Amino acid sequence: MLTSRTFVKRTRAGAVVKVVREHYLREDIACGAAACRLCPPATGTASAPGLEARPSGASSSLCPGPHFLLPDTNLLLHQIDVLEDPVIKNVIVLQTVLQEVRNRSAPVYKRIRDMIQNPEKHFYSFTNEHHRETYIEQNRGETSNDRNDRAIRVAVNWYNEHLKNIEDEEKIQVIFLTNDRTNKEKALEEGITAYTCEEYIKSLTANPELVDRLACVSDEGKEIESGKIIFPEHIPLSKLQQGIKSGVYLQGTFRASRENYLEATVWVHGDAEENREIIVQGLKHLNRAVHEDVVAVELLAKNEWVAPSSVVLQDDGQNEDDIENEEEKENILKTAVNKDMLRPTGKVVGIIKRNWRPYCGMLSKSQIKEARRHLFTPADRRIPRIRIETRQAETLEGQRIIVAIDGWPRNSRYPNGHFVKNLGSAGDKETETEVLLLEHDVPHQAFSQAVLSFLPKMPWSITEEDMKHREDLRHLNVCSVDPPGCTDIDDALHCREIENGNVEVGVHIADVSHFIRPGNALDEESVKRGTTVYLCEKRIDMVPELLSSNLCSLRSNVDRLAFSCIWEMNHKAEILKTRFTKSIINSKASLTYAEAQMRIDSATMNDEITTSLRGLNRLAKILKKKRIENGALTLSSPEVRFHMDSETHDPIDLQTKELKETNSMVEEFMLLANISVAQKIYDEFPEFALLRKHPAPPPSNYDILVKAAKSKASFYHNLEIKTDSAKALAESLDKAESPTFPYLNTLLRILTTRCMMQAVYFCSGMDNDFHHYGLASPIYTHFTSPIRRYADIIVHRLLAVAIGADSTYPELTDKHKLADLCKNLNYRHKMAQYAQRASVAFHTQLFFKTKGVVNEDAYILFVRKNAIVVLIPKYGLEGTVFFEEKDKPTPKLDYNNEVPSLTVEDTTLHVFDKVKVNITLDDSNIQHQKMRMVLVEPKILGKDVPANPSTETSSENEPEKKKKK
Repeated sequence: MLTSRTFVKRTRAGAVVKVVREHYLREDIACGAAACRLCPPATGTASAPGLEARPSGASSSLCPGPHFLLPDTNLLLHQIDVLEDPVIKNVIVLQTVLQEVRNRSAPVYKRIRDMIQNPEKHFYSFTNEHHRETYIEQNRGETSNDRNDRAIRVAVNWYNEHLKNIEDEEKIQVIFLTNDRTNKEKALEEGITAYTCEEYIKSLTANPELVDRLACVSDEGKEIESGKIIFPEHIPLSKLQQGIKSGVYLQGTFRASRENYLEATVWVHGDAEENREIIVQGLKHLNRAVHEDVVAVELLAKNEWVAPSSVVLQDDGQNEDDIENEEEKENILKTAVNKDMLRPTGKVVGIIKRNWRPYCGMLSKSQIKEARRHLFTPADRRIPRIRIETRQAETLEGQRIIVAIDGWPRNSRYPNGHFVKNLGSAGDKETETEVLLLEHDVPHQAFSQAVLSFLPKMPWSITEEDMKHREDLRHLNVCSVDPPGCTDIDDALHCREIENGNVEVGVHIADVSHFIRPGNALDEESVKRGTTVYLCEKRIDMVPELLSSNLCSLRSNVDRLAFSCIWEMNHKAEILKTRFTKSIINSKASLTYAEAQMRIDSATMNDEITTSLRGLNRLAKILKKKRIENGALTLSSPEVRFHMDSETHDPIDLQTKELKETNSMVEEFMLLANISVAQKIYDEFPEFALLRKHPAPPPSNYDILVKAAKSKASFYHNLEIKTDSAKALAESLDKAESPTFPYLNTLLRILTTRCMMQAVYFCSGMDNDFHHYGLASPIYTHFTSPIRRYADIIVHRLLAVAIGADSTYPELTDKHKLADLCKNLNYRHKMAQYAQRASVAFHTQLFFKTKGVVNEDAYILFVRKNAIVVLIPKYGLEGTVFFEEKDKPTPKLDYNNEVPSLTVEDTTLHVFDKVKVNITLDDSNIQHQKMRMVLVEPKILGKDVPANPSTETSSENEPEKKKKK
């Protein structure tokens, strides 16, 4: 059966065209009920079997008989956490509802699709818009929303009539769930059994804990507001869009501060020259925006502009109605500053898009006896506390839980939310690891059967088909050099002299793209993960272990498939020829950096592998010298290594990583391979090469570095940092040496790293700036780690097509899809870095838990108005020493931003000063355990500075980690 709709529309050129939309209706669409004999078998898969013959699940006091549930759109959007509970089964999801959800929330849509695919949930997607008896036309004057509500009620009525044909003692009923008062009233008038979500959930008397998971929203999905108004009203979206178009408002991403809960910045969207940050200060100006929301801001008059705050302020959880206390704190921010330090300042006037997610944290139980309303404190300091209602406060105290935000009314100091899930006891290693993975959005679930089904069947061996378009390089003396314990070996090297006197050097990379074919479930899962995440005691693989640690890993003495980049060089490391080939190799040795270094340094070892390593090392030194002469930066980042107890897996020792010549050797050839491949794929595919760039930092980024160097210029000669170019910066850093202060140069390089921008992936056809600032290279990509980075797999596919070793596919040559892929990879890469740092921070706390009190030398990295940030070289640990303590007298503080320095009583502390600090673990707040640091030397007024809780061991501004295995 066919129905059609005809309308006219005007094209961009101004012509009027007639459009006919055909809509096919069918009679053979199954209702999904297993007991129904009238319908054809449901077209679901074995993994999504549809509705049960005898609906099981929780017993309801409102509808004791067997029943299916049919929710409307708003209920699915707002109550998804309740619906995901295992108790809720046999739910009919209409096509009308699914399409609306898809348009309004991609994350919720995905969660619904997952439930439909889950055989234990018995969720069934019914295509009501194409069923002859459930499709309806939109009436004249009827809104789309009203039409969809009517379509849902028609489907409920059809189901109830249809299910009467099932021969059973007890008839199955379809219950309509809606929080829309009008829709519910109309349903009841039509004889439909309808309840709100709260009514139905409260009727499940055997499952009272489900009530806690109800979202706190009104009948229209709006926030409930009453009482004293705290915040300004948000301007409606339609007016915001007009204001943005006319330039009255600016649109940007809201980024809350970790150090000061009364300050945020809004990164304004737009062209590169328009990209700028706007400071927002004060509770009312922040106006209920949450970290990562897309907001509209209105710029304040220039005489109201402020400077970024140097005060560290944390929400101490006072009475949520105590707004006067907040105003006092806001006054602390308003101090006289140099006009040059003022930045564009604004206020949030509306929310364009909420980017809320489920948040991990802990319950701050109310002191009122038998209270149901409590404050939840998120683990992420950038997220405000959330007010929830729960009857499980006693049980949840001391537990890590997940909470979702429902809304933020104007009358509430904090947003409203609801309990989602209990993760386990705070402090437990497994629980804390789960928290940091969830908080950093790291996909870490086990690989599904659908993904694993695309792995090679074991035992696996190389076939004649695999050898097509491949060179046999098994005769070469190839070896790998990696950190100890590395199992995902994705690169190997060889070096040999050839007949004409030149040198042949090869970089051989695991051919992961041979095993992961475009578009299958294994490929899609790899795209979603984007990167392998390395935590202190576990690894979250991007690809299944069979590939990462076995078939793709270039282990010694086994045949492996590789993608090789081979150069002919002269002895000055000048490249004469470059070629790329798919290959088969057999590594002769899997070495650690220390083992490779020992071979190079040994006077007695002269075997072929050792000779190859010496040749590689000699050439690498020349390549590095050339890079540095071209302006490449050699920066510094304190990296730590934990030694774990073999039984408890707790850290028993902590030390900074020692880098050897062989680390640099491997790095140089990886860089060279990446640059060579980047040029090749760009030459072949100028519009859709996946490249990596490192933007030059804006001059203002270097302010802290230049000021720090100036403050020490009178003490040390040649201490002038030039930032005109990467080459000038590199040269000035090389000159900044002091025999009396050997650590000065390392500190300057650490500080320089903090000034850098993040390197990002991009599509060559969507950008004009290819330059990699840190490497001083005009073009760059990632080719050398396909086991742990999805970007490298795409680069392998492009290179394979370029040399005729593989065929292309549509997505590979679509620059818009490639740009979207790059956006996801950049996000995954950033989140992986943050998760790694959080893991280091947690294991550092475990280490100091057993160490007790420790006094160590430290250097001042930054000074704040009320604190100093120090680096402890022995542990690669960074922390904050505060000079203010709650309920104790504050010492006299004088902050000078120009020098920069902080005078505490009569003692002045400068950046890079050497100090001694006392380190202990402060576990008084189990949610935010901290490394507590107190200044021991220099003494302030002949005594230690008052001990204030607090520092966190990780910094959001830490540099990009070096290659980790």
